[in-house]
Amino acid sequence: MADDRLSRQIAFLIEADKLKGIIRRTPLVDSSRQENSAEHSWHLALAALLLREHVPFEFDLLRALEMLTVHDLVEIDAGDTFAYDAAGQVTKAERERVAAERIFGLLPPDQASRLHALWEEFEAQRTPAARVANAMDRLQPLLQNAYSNGGSWRSHHLTRAQVLQRMAPIETTLPEVWPFVVELIDSFCASGLIGPGG
Repeated sequence: MADDRLSRQIAFLIEADKLKGIIRRTPLVDSSRQENSAEHSWHLALAALLLREHVPFEFDLLRALEMLTVHDLVEIDAGDTFAYDAAGQVTKAERERVAAERIFGLLPPDQASRLHALWEEFEAQRTPAARVANAMDRLQPLLQNAYSNGGSWRSHHLTRAQVLQRMAPIETTLPEVWPFVVELIDSFCASGLIGPGG
């Protein structure tokens, strides 16, 4: 029989598997289906590994990867709130706070505290690592939408201003990547897949 610490760690890992069932609005690049939140988290970690050379300031890559691994676990209870859903955004923080308490609370106290702190750091966006993690969290859906012929941008009739506002953290965190982002968004405006507003 496993000791209490191991039992709690295993229970948390089993609970974390539920993230694979949380479906996001963003389609896979091949448009065959929508991605799940666990796939999203993995893709963000990969993006951070590859694009760290474009970050113009020092940051703790391991800490950013840790945040990217745990930041969406709250969606197991709170669901994935679509970035452009104004009504859902009103209750998002409270739903996710309650979820964080329950989900991280499954762990032994030291690990619960550490993972909860990583989640809070990601949400606060005050540290260099958190800013990098946030930029990756904005860039990855942009790529998914762009390379799936407009994805959720098109299906939700978004405008240039809405997309640019959502992508804004990329400009300061990945300034070398920002012209690519704007060019991509403008190409979708030109093709009529997203509205030109803004």
